[in-house]
Amino acid sequence: MDVLVVGGGPAGIAAAITLARAGRDVTLVDKAVFPRDKCCGDGLTTLALRELEALGFDPGAVRDWQPVGGAVLRAPTGREVTVPLPDGPGVYAAVVPRLQLDAALVDVAIKAGVTVLEGAGFDGTLVEAGDGHVYVGVAGRMGTLAARHVVAADGAWSPVRKAVGLTPPGYLGEWHAFRQYADGVTGSARDHLYVWFEPDFLPGYAWSFPLPGGRANVGFGVMRDGTRRVRDMKHQWAGLLDRPHIRRALGSAATLEDRHLAWPIPARVDRAPLAHGRVLFAGDAAMASDVMTGEGIGQALLTGRLAAEAILAGGPDSPAATADRYRRAVRHHLVADHRMSALLGRVLARQRGARGSMAILAHSGAWGRRNFARWMFEDEPRAIALTPSRWHRRFLARPGALTR
Repeated sequence: MDVLVVGGGPAGIAAAITLARAGRDVTLVDKAVFPRDKCCGDGLTTLALRELEALGFDPGAVRDWQPVGGAVLRAPTGREVTVPLPDGPGVYAAVVPRLQLDAALVDVAIKAGVTVLEGAGFDGTLVEAGDGHVYVGVAGRMGTLAARHVVAADGAWSPVRKAVGLTPPGYLGEWHAFRQYADGVTGSARDHLYVWFEPDFLPGYAWSFPLPGGRANVGFGVMRDGTRRVRDMKHQWAGLLDRPHIRRALGSAATLEDRHLAWPIPARVDRAPLAHGRVLFAGDAAMASDVMTGEGIGQALLTGRLAAEAILAGGPDSPAATADRYRRAVRHHLVADHRMSALLGRVLARQRGARGSMAILAHSGAWGRRNFARWMFEDEPRAIALTPSRWHRRFLARPGALTR
């Protein structure tokens, strides 16, 4: 085959669909059987929505599709500021459970001609031979598969990255997050997206993202600073809904479903290994999440597409050129934004910075708050003002995604 994609999340699906539509023979393997849940905040930024639109994703294919019109931000002092997104055309932000989103994307991939092997994970064996192929072991009856290139989109722990010896020792990610679904939401969080900058979560924040039927994705994420312990985070989680302003937003009848889940978020794309021979890493395997917010679906879709485009441009006989093309593309699209987000994240990490930022936002007027929301939801790249190569005529004036 031409390309083997390991991992059926957004990064792997974006790579597989892009390659298959260009006529390549693509097989995607995943250890799970879809639909399967994935621990995530479930939020889709404008970047993610534009990438999904390009793949041919139809929101009608998922049951719990919830467009979002903006966000309510709460400072450590209790000041709340609402930042609205434009009122169309198109969608600038949405929430959809990963259980439904990823399954719908797998269906799009199959229709595009991708061979999808579910319940067939990478078994830890990878050999790059001198015949221009990579030989990859797949668990179950599949045995060994040979491909000209491999796109490793296998998550934060990336078994493929480990197999080629590129996993940093002791690496646990830049963020750690907890999430649980809530039902019976009757307060303002039923319809509005909330971000709470709680004093004891800094650097980090809590959230409530609305879903249809009075449900919400509720959670919090904190940056790893070398002092936080998982048991401390569990204690914070246990009392989250007891905080009066959070209970008020969710409503007195809101209850948590099932159990909470936790996951690491890798966010160091400026230092991450992006390629090894004929293997390209995408999504969390490329440590591509936004270091300021921990959001990663848009970056996963983007890096998956860029990996596919690098393979298409480089051809099967020039792996070094393909890897170099991919590194340059990721640097162009993400590294400046990563550095900008890291800088702003340091401001928001302290109560004074979070208070001051919210005060400025509160007095910025309707135009300022609306365009801050567009920037926040990645309608434009974080550092576009500092990267002239990405300037365009319709800066902050484009319609939302999914206008068709």
